[in-house]
Amino acid sequence: PPLCQEGGWRSSQSSELVEKTHGGEKPHKCLECGKDFSQSLHLIQHQVIHTGEQPYKCGGCGMNFNHSSSLIQHWRIHTKKRPFKCGECGNSFSQSSELRKHQMIHTGEKPYECGECGMSFSQKGALMQHQRIH
Repeated sequence: PPLCQEGGWRSSQSSELVEKTHGGEKPHKCLECGKDFSQSLHLIQHQVIHTGEQPYKCGGCGMNFNHSSSLIQHWRIHTKKRPFKCGECGNSFSQSSELRKHQMIHTGEKPYECGECGMSFSQKGALMQHQRIH
């Protein structure tokens, strides 16, 4: 499948749908809270927030989830799967977001800046800990 240049992911979706997704067009509105979505599927996934429905149950511990993707992500705790590996140091993570945060250590990126003194940090938690000194 072609690589989405803006999102950085591969998709078999038509280029028109990719353009709508990244082009800012959001024709699907949640009638409950007014939030807009680029795809009807995203609206449907969002709506369970309002219904409280949690149809996905973990067979390992009994926790319930409102999205299948949340259950899959949670299940990695029980299986100890860490499929997201850092190419720089080899550390592995259970979530892609954890890997992205970790990679800032290697790139030197520090997007979290202290409003008091201007010091910057790669991790939000480090900024919060630092702010306690002010």
